Amino acid sequence: MTMLLSRRAFAAATSLLPLACTAPGKTALNTPTAAPAPMPSNPLVRQRADTQIFLHTDGWYYLMGSVPEYDRLALRRAKTLAGLATAEERVLWRHEASGPMSGFLWAPELHFVDGRWIVYFAAGPSGGGEDVFRIRTFAVVCDGPDPMTGNWSVLGQFKAPWDSFNLDSTIFTHRGVRYFSWAQREAGIDTNSNVYIAPMKDALTLAAAPARLTVPTLDWEVRGYKVNEGSAFIGHNGRLFMTYSASATDARYCMGLLTIDENANLMDPRAWTKSQEPVFVTCRETSVYGPGHNSFTVDEKGNPILVYHGRDYEAIEGDPLYNPDRHTRIQRLYFDAAGNPDFGVPVGNGPLPERFAPAVRRGAHLSHEGDRLTVGNAPIAQTQFRSLPAEDGTVQLSPILKPDHVLVAAADGSVALAPAAATGAAPGADRFRREEAKGGSVRFVSQAYTGRALAHSSDNVRLANATDASSAWLPD
Repeated sequence: MTMLLSRRAFAAATSLLPLACTAPGKTALNTPTAAPAPMPSNPLVRQRADTQIFLHTDGWYYLMGSVPEYDRLALRRAKTLAGLATAEERVLWRHEASGPMSGFLWAPELHFVDGRWIVYFAAGPSGGGEDVFRIRTFAVVCDGPDPMTGNWSVLGQFKAPWDSFNLDSTIFTHRGVRYFSWAQREAGIDTNSNVYIAPMKDALTLAAAPARLTVPTLDWEVRGYKVNEGSAFIGHNGRLFMTYSASATDARYCMGLLTIDENANLMDPRAWTKSQEPVFVTCRETSVYGPGHNSFTVDEKGNPILVYHGRDYEAIEGDPLYNPDRHTRIQRLYFDAAGNPDFGVPVGNGPLPERFAPAVRRGAHLSHEGDRLTVGNAPIAQTQFRSLPAEDGTVQLSPILKPDHVLVAAADGSVALAPAAATGAAPGADRFRREEAKGGSVRFVSQAYTGRALAHSSDNVRLANATDASSAWLPD
């Protein structure tokens, strides 16, 4: 089971606006102007699956997710994305002693609806057997303006169009209309769940008959189970995108994508285009397995951020649903020249990677082809490098696809990728001082070769004078 509902963020024009918890007339894109935020590290929060993160208009990041015990709704918040890792967590509500909400609680999402804080979640009865998967969608509501301190009580059950398995509810607003999206099993369709959408009348009631947007039919959507679930919405450059998750919740779990023109009728399934291949899948090079149940937010600079869960190992004993190690992960979301989201690959554990473009050569990036460093155009995963901090304040630069390798400089000015544990290089040849330069650029000054810094020369990477324009890189 997987859910990524309301956390979805939505963007208008060229700005990404997480709409999950947006008060009327406001956007959720509050970009703090304080000192640079600390760099988050993956996994951001361990053992929190189906995660929702969003930046609300109050300047706080809020995080919710499924806990391994599936017995409670827990919320944390922080002023930075990195701060969520250690933020205090408050239990808002626990499953009941008996009845339809006494068993598993799945994929909670926090939303601000008509002036009230509401958490949507899926729940089933306790008692064991198949009945525990009699999953339906419910909501709890807060009695005050602060979700961390107010009292929470049951608001009611979502009035679904059929009395059948349903979960992964989210809400978003498009052109002034609030929509509800969820996953449900529909009678007469041989699947575990499909994804639906409908405008909302109130917090728990639809205003119109739903539209069925996607049914699992492709081979990568039906591995283990026939699943489409956990919709998330984001807008960019005149189009609206809906991500969803598919297949079983082990390493086969992955993400798909639907696309529609922002001026089209969202309730017309024919107006949506479904990508025939998954857009985000297991990556063994980075050791992230079963990525999915995503949401969207923005970082402190307003850049779009993909939020998802994934394990850092593949082999699972027993039912994957009872494995606790689906961890919350985040990474930058990029868009290609045509305006389509390019998810790259799950970036793996460690500080968030960046991309580095020569300050005097926009459009190209530091990248690698296998062990060869280059500067040019390459798939996003080949252009993402981590700055790994050392005790002396320097950093090592490591590509996400070769996490055991780092950049190493030589006396002749050449720079190569080499195993981090390799010997024979000059002391400090694998370390650089990261220094801020003009226009938001940075320089990586060699620790081993005084006055020289990482630079580009045509499509090659080498050392140059640290004051040379070719040694300035724009991080992204």
